[in-house]
Amino acid sequence: MLKIQAERLRRGWTQVDLGYRARVQPADISRFERGQARPYPKQAVRLARVLKLSIDELLQPAEAVAS
Repeated sequence: MLKIQAERLRRGWTQVDLGYRARVQPADISRFERGQARPYPKQAVRLARVLKLSIDELLQPAEAVAS
C-alpha cells in the first residue's frame, strides 16, 4: 500500500473526497494508488498539501515512512 492510500484511508476519505480536496480526478488517484501512473508535478503538490506529506513521501510504500 502506498502512503497516499494509507493516509487517505486513515482519514476515512474516499478517492472522490481526496480528489475534491486536492482538485485531482478520482480516476487519477486510483491509478496513482495502484502504481499505474505517477502524478504530474502540480497534482503531486496538491495531494501532498492536502495530505500533509512531503512530495517525496507521497508515493512511497506506507511501511517505509516513519510515523
